[in-house]
Amino acid sequence: MLLRTGAHELSWTPLSINPSQTLSSTSPMRTAVSSSFKAFRSLSLSFSPSHLRTFLLFDPLPPRILSFSGAKSRRLSLFPPAIAAAASTASIEDVAEDWEEREAFDFDAGSVANEVKRFPSPAFEVRELEELPEQWRRSKLAWLCKELPSHKPATLIRILNAQRKWVSQEDSTYVAVHCMRIRENEAGFRVYKWMMQQHWFRFDFALATKLADYMGKERKFSKCREIFDDIINQGRVPSESTFHILTVAYLSAPIQGCLEEACGIYNRMIQLGGYQPRLSLHNSLFKALVSKPGGSSKYYLKQAEFIFHNLVTLGLEIHKDIYVGLIWLHSYQDTIDRERITALMGEMQQAGIEEGVDVLVSLLRACSKEGDVEEADRTWLKLLQCDSSLPSQAFVYRMEVYAKAGEPLKSLELFRGMQEHMDSTSVAAYHKIIEVLSKAQEMELTENLMREFLNSGLKPPMPSFIDLMNMYFNLSLHDKLESAFLQCLEKCRPNRTIYNIYLDSLVKTGNVDKAEEIFNKMDSNGAIGVNTRSCNTILGGYLASREYVKAEKIYDLMCQKKYDIKSSLMEKLDYILSLNRKVVKKPVSLKLSKEQREILVGLLLGGLRMDSDEERRNHVIHFEFNENSGVHCVLKRHIHDQYHEWLNSFSTPRDGIDDVPYRFSTIAHSYFGFYADQFWPKGRPLIPKLIHRWLSPRVLAYWYMYGGNRMPSGDILLKLKGSREDIERIVKTLKAKSLDCRVKRKGRVFWIGFLGSNSMWFWKLTEPYILDDLKDLLKANGQTMENGMAENQNINFDSESDSDEKASDYNDHDSL
Repeated sequence: MLLRTGAHELSWTPLSINPSQTLSSTSPMRTAVSSSFKAFRSLSLSFSPSHLRTFLLFDPLPPRILSFSGAKSRRLSLFPPAIAAAASTASIEDVAEDWEEREAFDFDAGSVANEVKRFPSPAFEVRELEELPEQWRRSKLAWLCKELPSHKPATLIRILNAQRKWVSQEDSTYVAVHCMRIRENEAGFRVYKWMMQQHWFRFDFALATKLADYMGKERKFSKCREIFDDIINQGRVPSESTFHILTVAYLSAPIQGCLEEACGIYNRMIQLGGYQPRLSLHNSLFKALVSKPGGSSKYYLKQAEFIFHNLVTLGLEIHKDIYVGLIWLHSYQDTIDRERITALMGEMQQAGIEEGVDVLVSLLRACSKEGDVEEADRTWLKLLQCDSSLPSQAFVYRMEVYAKAGEPLKSLELFRGMQEHMDSTSVAAYHKIIEVLSKAQEMELTENLMREFLNSGLKPPMPSFIDLMNMYFNLSLHDKLESAFLQCLEKCRPNRTIYNIYLDSLVKTGNVDKAEEIFNKMDSNGAIGVNTRSCNTILGGYLASREYVKAEKIYDLMCQKKYDIKSSLMEKLDYILSLNRKVVKKPVSLKLSKEQREILVGLLLGGLRMDSDEERRNHVIHFEFNENSGVHCVLKRHIHDQYHEWLNSFSTPRDGIDDVPYRFSTIAHSYFGFYADQFWPKGRPLIPKLIHRWLSPRVLAYWYMYGGNRMPSGDILLKLKGSREDIERIVKTLKAKSLDCRVKRKGRVFWIGFLGSNSMWFWKLTEPYILDDLKDLLKANGQTMENGMAENQNINFDSESDSDEKASDYNDHDSL
């Protein structure tokens, strides 16, 4: 839209547009404003001043039409375009190996007529500059409209603060709308947030809706959500466009937790707003749910059923892949709902949709969980009649069916048949057949298959080593178990499960000294660590060998970590402790150790997040790790063990004792108040002024592991959010430790770089505190580099820093 002003700086060539004429534009998303006007300046349409005035709004998405009417004030009505296409651009990961055989979703949402309807939008008033009576006010507003978009956020706020004596709600609204008209939506957002802090602020629903929609369309979902929450806090229901755009923005972000947020917004759109989402939104959200691996997707079954229910209720077209995906989700449940699967297949037949390979493989998976041989055989015959080749997963599921039926040798026959039928044998097939035969205690067959598996070079062999060692343990073949354990150490990186099985074997054979050695090794290795099972095992060994002093130490450790002690062991402990202590020691009060405090400071510098209640009495720490980072994959287990006693009940592993989630949180506790006040005052990240006192080698090491990267050249980078003053203070402290570094600002974060020989000095200082399993990945001037570092390879410390936004205003989720 053209903003007509009397100021020289904002003078434009006016456009005359006939309201009856349809305008279309294919201008690029980021075309400069000046070039955009040149593109449209050739238009010569006429209108009468008394008629409806229509102007063109330049926007990151295809242009919208804004209509104005009235003499003194002009009523603005926004009609956003359909964004069904935007929903299909969501960044969704491909289906994991357990669904490799499935074809990709191909929703044809564009064929539905109601997908092109426009969202209704609220109207709001905005005045033109020439309508203002004061010349000085017109000049100042024109100057603000010109200057604010070109400044950094901190400078923008300072300029606005200097205008407090005269600026009003109407003036600020005019400036915010102008920023959005020229596609400077970030500046418009800053102006809006500044307005909210003024004493004269009155909530403007239309302005908030327009700004939220613009933020969402630019995939700035954090800012869009902030305005969305403001609308709800004002007792209003956001518009349909805001719900839709925010959901799409969440789906477009490849950040953990965004899918859950998208589901929440979608549900509130229906339950709170009473809106009827478009078909493209239903399909895009459903696609995101089933695009995760089966082990993760199965927890979204209720959400998927809710989407299916809405499609049926609204009478929308249900695509084939909706049925296929829903059956796929049901087949991954621990308890199979056979009636529901049958009903879905009946609806597919009524809709004229044939059973494909995808559905038949899902049915085999369901049969494998129930051990239904007859149904599995019928499904297998249908698969043989299909034109396409048999997927390897079908063999695996049928092997499991026979194993559940107590016929492991038939599973072996299927495995051999699979090797003859297919060019190569999958890793999943080897894992399954070794698991089946080891549980059946077919030792010779299991050992032969294990040798065959290892000779094939397929990876990973770890699950098969676990099955093999469990078989040896159940057969009391402890010498063979030890041999398998040592072979596992050579072939792959061991985990806690392997060590626990070996520890159980040593205690069972009475080799407590060796068991103590293995336990201490586990405890000292941050990538392995100990857990409830480990402590109970060694505690039982000490009690059986009458080493009561050592047993008391393990008991104290378990109390500190809040590990559950087996009732059989507790009976013996009660008597032993009563001899030495007047009162049996109960779990100690929660208190962070020196090591935990230093680790926490390092993680906070690396980007750890904290939340506080309204009174700021209790605080929660949120540990979040990147699923695509090899470093974080190792680090998360260590951090989970370090703060085990502080974690809430929802942070315990779901699928097994060794399945540590990538996100977990502490309980709400006042003990974290110091760290919340220093690093997260007012809910925003901040670098404490006394940080120079806390930059110990351990702090730097955990900062590096959690929020740092190593470049291909071997240089080391540390990520930091803060102001320039904070950075200067940290750099000064590092130089006092003989660590020279350079600083580069990229986007909204600062990167502290240790280049050349300085990276080696940094490594020598922090190496003692780096986890053993991460030293090869993080060693300075090394050759190995994890995949997750590729995004920072283009950081050049010789170039000027980016200056998009003040680092103190940084938000991790706003990078998209």
